[in-house]
Amino acid sequence: MKKTMIGIALATCGIFGLASATASADTSFPNNLRIVIGSKSTGGDTYQNTAIVAEALARKLGINVKVDAVGGSTAFNTISRVSNGSVIMMFHDQAYLGYLYGQKGYENPFEAYRIGPSVAINPGNAYLVSKNSPYKNVEELMTACAGGTDIRVAIQPGGVSEIGYSAMKNAIRIQHPGREGCLVAVNRGSQSDKNQAMFDGLADLINGSVQANEQYTRLPADDQKAMRFVWLTAGNATIQQANPEGMGETTREMLLQYVDPNVSVTQDGSRNFTFDKEFFFLFNKEMDQKLVDELDQALTEIFAEGQIQQTQKRSFFIPDFRPSAESEAYFRDKAAQYEVILKSLQ
Repeated sequence: MKKTMIGIALATCGIFGLASATASADTSFPNNLRIVIGSKSTGGDTYQNTAIVAEALARKLGINVKVDAVGGSTAFNTISRVSNGSVIMMFHDQAYLGYLYGQKGYENPFEAYRIGPSVAINPGNAYLVSKNSPYKNVEELMTACAGGTDIRVAIQPGGVSEIGYSAMKNAIRIQHPGREGCLVAVNRGSQSDKNQAMFDGLADLINGSVQANEQYTRLPADDQKAMRFVWLTAGNATIQQANPEGMGETTREMLLQYVDPNVSVTQDGSRNFTFDKEFFFLFNKEMDQKLVDELDQALTEIFAEGQIQQTQKRSFFIPDFRPSAESEAYFRDKAAQYEVILKSLQ
């Protein structure tokens, strides 16, 4: 075990994505820890969430922690090569959804890597229609499909953006057999691309998020860019934990209108589908168990102290800590449930 003494000021993952330690700590991790993330954006939720955790870890372990937005393929390749604990990865459910959807570059994460602790939920995964849409809610959209009308849904295929679309398609299959084909994917890339599909009249429904799309819900109905939420895939209990202020001008109570049980998208005929977008660590398969245990212990202490939860909630994240063993079992079960849905649509 080595002791690191670093006396420089803390920089919270700014331009260089670096969180620096302010205190000494006994640790087996190297002085410089790199966290690669499955996103290339330094303005997105993966980077923001990881930055919060990186700052807390830097303080707790007494080391420098850098967040590196390299994207999914590069991040997976990097942790596959590096087993000494100097590089670890942070991602979300896309890690296994990409594999289940057969996306290029995705392996079964439960076999190719080690699953580390979970840290947060982004409760904002959402579906929206334009404000002048004739469809007021998800039930009317699915009823339209049952009547033979095509409903076009703008998604980014192969993961978190698509899972709600798959769930709706599965619900139509259960409730209106043979009509699930009327829910039609309009494949797009970024969120701006999905938004544009709605602005251009090419989609009746789009996948978005509370963070990215709430601003459009404030626009007057005659504005071409005005939208309405119709569904948040997060569980009711998840949204209940959000700050009462919610996001922008949309309060927590307003957001609760768009989750189960107020919105019903059946998963199997007896329960409703929900999906929480959750963030967790991934490690090289051969990383020393001592390092895994140390990270679990550090995060256990960080979450016990309570400060990180306040920071997460200010950024519209929900605290969601599980140590590695519990996290792996949880995500294996979660992936298995969604695999059933996807196989039913093949």
